[in-house]
Amino acid sequence: MSENIYAHDPRVASDPFAAGEGNLFQRVMQMKHDEQGQMQGQTQDQQDQAQGQAAPAEGAASSADEGGMNLFSTVRPNIVQSIRAFRVQDLHDEAQRLEQHFLYAYCANAKSKQEVLETIATSFLFPKHFGKNYDGLYDCLTDLVQKAGEQPGFVVVLDGLPIAQKFDKDGRETLLDVFREASEYWGERKVPFRVFYSFA
Repeated sequence: MSENIYAHDPRVASDPFAAGEGNLFQRVMQMKHDEQGQMQGQTQDQQDQAQGQAAPAEGAASSADEGGMNLFSTVRPNIVQSIRAFRVQDLHDEAQRLEQHFLYAYCANAKSKQEVLETIATSFLFPKHFGKNYDGLYDCLTDLVQKAGEQPGFVVVLDGLPIAQKFDKDGRETLLDVFREASEYWGERKVPFRVFYSFA
């Protein structure tokens, strides 16, 4: 790939492990707080209009808000799939257009499960206490973010998952199963969580 795309929504972080507010979840909470402050500054008419556009119909999945023609028109809102014909830049641009979190991890240089998990943790700005195991990965992708408040959706790219002696086919499948479970978790909450992966 000729262009590097950074691992996170540019609104979320510049120094991922800075003291006090250095992880994805705290920054997501700060973004939500900032958005609420902006809403309070609007007139009542603007609030009514914004709420009318933003609020999904009862029981409708958030993907209905993603609008007419978009890159994801043929991709279910909660899925883990091969990146195939998609370009990383296009996925990034679509996530920005939909105002969803874009999480990118380039894993091809990792040689073991621990290195893959460390690459993901660093790229996704996980908290320092992340345990670098599959249970910790699931918790960081689900409960910790859920506690930060309402989420707009996620586009996740796992680029170049390695084929290595200490991270074999079974290791890759177990990792992808964690992301499948996270996708189901968010699907139950009507939040899009699309994961695209490629192998090195």
